Amino acid sequence: MTCAHIIGSAATRCGRFADATVAGLAIEALDGALADAGPDTGRIEAIFFANALSGLMTGQECVRGQIALRHSRYGGIPTVNVENACASGSTALHLASIAIESGLYETVAVVGSEKMSHPDKRRPIQALAGAADVDLLADAPEDHSVFMDSYAERARARIERNGWSPADFARVVVKNRRHAVHNPGAQFRAAMTVDEVLSSRMITAPLTLPMCSPIGDGAAALIVTGAPNGAAAPIRIRASALSATGGPAPGSVVQRASVAAREQSGLSAEDVDVIEVHDATASAELEAYEHLGLAATGEGNRLIVEGKTVLGGALPVNTGGGLLSRGHPVGATGVLQIVELVAQLRGRAGERQVDLEPRLALAQNAGGFVEGDNAVAVITVLERER
Repeated sequence: MTCAHIIGSAATRCGRFADATVAGLAIEALDGALADAGPDTGRIEAIFFANALSGLMTGQECVRGQIALRHSRYGGIPTVNVENACASGSTALHLASIAIESGLYETVAVVGSEKMSHPDKRRPIQALAGAADVDLLADAPEDHSVFMDSYAERARARIERNGWSPADFARVVVKNRRHAVHNPGAQFRAAMTVDEVLSSRMITAPLTLPMCSPIGDGAAALIVTGAPNGAAAPIRIRASALSATGGPAPGSVVQRASVAAREQSGLSAEDVDVIEVHDATASAELEAYEHLGLAATGEGNRLIVEGKTVLGGALPVNTGGGLLSRGHPVGATGVLQIVELVAQLRGRAGERQVDLEPRLALAQNAGGFVEGDNAVAVITVLERER
């Protein structure tokens, strides 16, 4: 069976860029990934283009990738548009992996690009609401994030059920800001203390502003192939598992994806060397620890206190700063996670490089909300082959 390998990766900076466009960001990221792959890269036969919000941000509901790339050197390449809320980027990589492993294509590109900042600050909040059941949001305020409300409700339940405190969530921010200090592409790079996080503006109790992923713009891209042909430091996609909420299967959507990824790879989250999780809020990172099996239910907060998930710890998490600090341009986030892990596996992460020589990495990307759970989750396991 043909194995999919990543041979090129690149990302733009994340932030609020008044003059940025989905097209410009995507082309910048694709150019960087192709250059990283090297001059011997084969012809790009297809592009999997992830974008979640352009339909509601600009009205470009259809053919987003074709419109974005038509005047570039990528114009004319068969393009598949992928929308799966905040998991759009990882879903695009999932589809690209299938296309490579099936033998349909030899080399493809994956790109996630999102322009979220807007002069009307209500616009991205309203657009993001489309990742939930809009029939249930008729009375929701237009200037308030239903997603932050949902995460906050789950955070309050953790406090009540497990005896946690808002300081547990603040420690997540402190950790991820500490990592982002060394990431030149991150949206927020200033270190923070627990007290500073707790005293910041409240969004929805107990979540303060730094505990919530920011509105921002950005893009990332990957070159994926079934024929590495001597490419420098190819990274094998050892597992790619996609799950959805609902149905009779037990567990959360992330737990279901974790089980499927373990069946594909023979590995659990405990077996890898570095992890990216979907910290749309600080509380979501602690929840992810438990759903990935890194901690027992109710004990996810202990991992940061004990130093396990901090750079220098046994299993660093979100080394680039995560969504909270690197930024969360939603259609690009799943690809941005993989770009960070590829840099770690290749030993190219600079001052945020994990201490050991990592060989295995895992990304957890989630999106949407349906009846108290994420609508979709993707788990990707990567391996640096010896």
